[in-house]
Amino acid sequence: MTDAVTNSVTNDAGPAKPNVLQYIGYCYGKRLPNSMRQWVADDLAGPGATRRMMTRMFVPAVLILTPFWIVPMSLYLHLSTTLPILIPFIFFSHALNKVWRRHMLRKHGLDTSLVDYRNRQRDAHIHDAYAEKYGPRSGPPSSSAV
Repeated sequence: MTDAVTNSVTNDAGPAKPNVLQYIGYCYGKRLPNSMRQWVADDLAGPGATRRMMTRMFVPAVLILTPFWIVPMSLYLHLSTTLPILIPFIFFSHALNKVWRRHMLRKHGLDTSLVDYRNRQRDAHIHDAYAEKYGPRSGPPSSSAV
């Protein structure tokens, strides 16, 4: 992972990791300084990136829904007031995960294809077997090149 990321990351002077306030701002869309680009690339494209992004979206939803559990009512009512809000939050955070990570990579001046780096690395043997059996693929490399 680091070799692919290093090509698009510059090593400027400054801290390599964000402090608490920078991290909270970054979690919800703020841009970090260029000195932290390697950390951003590892965060958005490294192992566990999907899980981290879903957690970052889940935390505010839980904080907003917590007051519903303070009001005295039955468990059935607690669940019926919070789950219809929480479940779509989880679905949308998963569905838009790659979109958000690509947006954040672009915002930090990094290559957006890093989001798929681990999948391409994991599936390389499948693509190699295909090329060996049928020859190299023709046409554009992806739908974004059309």
